[in-house]
Amino acid sequence: MASPFSPFCGRDCPLFSLILFFLLWCVFPLSSHGQITPAVYTFGDSLADVGNNNHLHLSLLKANFPHNGVDYPGRKATGRFGNGRNSADFLAEKLGLQTSPPYLSISSSGGPDAFLKGVSFASGGAGVLNSTNKDHCLTLDKQIEYFSRVHAALQQKLGDVETKKHISQSIFIVVIGSNDLLGYFKSDPSERAKSTPQHLVDTLIFKLKGQLKNIYDLGARRIAFIGTGPIGCCPSERARTNKGDCNVESNYGSMKFNEGVSSVLGEMKAELGDFSYSFFDTYAALMEIIESPSSYGFTEVKAACCGLGNLNAKVACLPIATYCSNREEYVFWDFYHPTEASFRRLTETVFNGSRPLVHPLNVRQLASLKV
Repeated sequence: MASPFSPFCGRDCPLFSLILFFLLWCVFPLSSHGQITPAVYTFGDSLADVGNNNHLHLSLLKANFPHNGVDYPGRKATGRFGNGRNSADFLAEKLGLQTSPPYLSISSSGGPDAFLKGVSFASGGAGVLNSTNKDHCLTLDKQIEYFSRVHAALQQKLGDVETKKHISQSIFIVVIGSNDLLGYFKSDPSERAKSTPQHLVDTLIFKLKGQLKNIYDLGARRIAFIGTGPIGCCPSERARTNKGDCNVESNYGSMKFNEGVSSVLGEMKAELGDFSYSFFDTYAALMEIIESPSSYGFTEVKAACCGLGNLNAKVACLPIATYCSNREEYVFWDFYHPTEASFRRLTETVFNGSRPLVHPLNVRQLASLKV
């Protein structure tokens, strides 16, 4: 019998198995991001927009110019509101997929095949309410309307049974609410006096529940909801305070909104037996970073990397603005949006995290559910 360390020991020896494994690994490398869901369908605002607003010719809410995209492959401004990739990009990567293309970039000639790996409907400026930036974005209701067209196209191609299976196994990402809240807290005091923050939140939650139910009725069974961050701590809101501190009133709105969303998702789970979800408490996760930045590799939590004026928050990240060289150390890219480094850190928790930041499932667990 040949020694197990002999090159002639045969197929049953340990060395042969080790060599075979190594060769297979070289040819078919094991990936931590193997595809675990058929598709990703994304709804939301500028935190997830990958280019839809580029196609809204009358919209003033665009990011298709420098210095946006300075860290994106090719240093290209793609319409993402940031210096590089955003949450939609990182989540798609972790799910083993390419980033879902913006719906408005897909021509009618693309046909249903263009929708099979997912589509992004997210639009910068969008809110839960149709009145939020209505002339400059795809409202959430409009995004859902467009998904209904995608659903019809998939039915035409796959048939009812396969379409239902495909959509039920896909991940639906929803990132919404910040613009509604910012619109309220940045409005004139006389306008705010007409409605309390709690009334606004109640209105948003009531409207949102119907919207989530509409997505469910179109076949979605796995929704990952990314809650609103501490909007009072973004450079724009800090700049409105005397000492550059977080705006307490705005942050209160974010917390109450997240509480309402978490409650609605729990109610839907109780009412709809085949519905599953993941809720990410962006507020709590980002506050951990803001309060202990060095623990996460950050040094600047107040000022924007790109802009002009106090905290770089008086002028937007326009071509005339300046931007920082140490972008990995900044939490915020411009006066509202996180840097790519922040998106990467937060998305890691969305995908692999646990309570109290993400519950009842993280996105990896949500995508891996057995039908």
